[in-house]
Amino acid sequence: MKRSIKHAVAAVSLCAAVIVVSSCVGASKKTAFDTVTIQKGSITRSVTATGTIEPINQVEVGTQVSGIVDKLYADYNSEVKKGQLLAEMDRTNLIADLNSVTAMLNQAEVEYNYQLKNYERSKRLHEKGLISDTDYESAEYQYSTSKLQLERQRSEISKARRNLEYATITSPIDGVVLSREVDEGQTVAAGLNTPTLFKLAADLTQMQVVASVDEADIGVVSEGQRVTFTVDAFPDDVFDGSVSQVRLNPQTTSNVTTYQIIVNAPNEDLKLKPGLTANITIYTAEQNDVFTVPMKALRFAPNESPDPNDGNTLWLMKDDAPTPVTVTVGINDGINCVVEGDGIKAGDVVITEYVSLDALIARKREGTDGSIVIGR
Repeated sequence: MKRSIKHAVAAVSLCAAVIVVSSCVGASKKTAFDTVTIQKGSITRSVTATGTIEPINQVEVGTQVSGIVDKLYADYNSEVKKGQLLAEMDRTNLIADLNSVTAMLNQAEVEYNYQLKNYERSKRLHEKGLISDTDYESAEYQYSTSKLQLERQRSEISKARRNLEYATITSPIDGVVLSREVDEGQTVAAGLNTPTLFKLAADLTQMQVVASVDEADIGVVSEGQRVTFTVDAFPDDVFDGSVSQVRLNPQTTSNVTTYQIIVNAPNEDLKLKPGLTANITIYTAEQNDVFTVPMKALRFAPNESPDPNDGNTLWLMKDDAPTPVTVTVGINDGINCVVEGDGIKAGDVVITEYVSLDALIARKREGTDGSIVIGR
């Protein structure tokens, strides 16, 4: 019984509201406007994109000599220091090559010393006219040839020693091992492409996001802009960064052109891992403590106004009547925009649009009519 009484009271209230609205809008020839109250706030304009978390400095460690991987001293996630031993290649063939080249160098030195003495002796005899020009030139030729051969063998032994050093693989940086590409006993062949043994990251506390921005948005993106991003691994966390580089080289896939940007991403707690997908928001413009209004307010003009709104006029509700005020329009986020002007202040009521009788009744019923004002 009480519930029926409540429903009856609600129905009577709604009918009374409709009668009041109808009376205001119809009998008195008044108009209903939807409005907002001017307040100071913040507004941002942003661009969204997706990218991948990557280390700032990532190094692939390879080998310049072919052979069998003899020993490995690092594995996945191993922390390494610059110069630390990572792996050793089998040295048997390299040591044999060095010994062979050393023997050839010794032979070249013996030959050079002999030809040098022979040339000096032939030169003295030729100066005294005791040997022919042909014999002298032959001795000179043999000497020059032995000298060149000695220099060649010295180069060969330097190369053999360097190849033996290449059999010892050390870390070029301080960092952590991201991946190990070989196993002990595996044969690697160094050709045109250097075989990769390890992938190292220098510092996982400083990461970066490599993101692709559509060509339609790249014009408003610049270095230094604030960035926030999320990753699926930590959906409740929002990470901060900034644009450190906007690359000029375009990337075209399926006739869609994008440009890569680099976002600095501090990672002190090591939550961000290489390869994670990041959904980024780039704040291309931001203003705080400014007056903002809905953009549709700059399109409103009363029916009796002879000209449409030029986009720089707000209609304020003053003394129950629309009153125009000229403003300067700033940035917008697609919904709201910044406005400035001597004729506006906090608390002013700005008209955004007309409200029809049916819409007014519906909003009365829903209880969302708080911003509606009845005016002349």
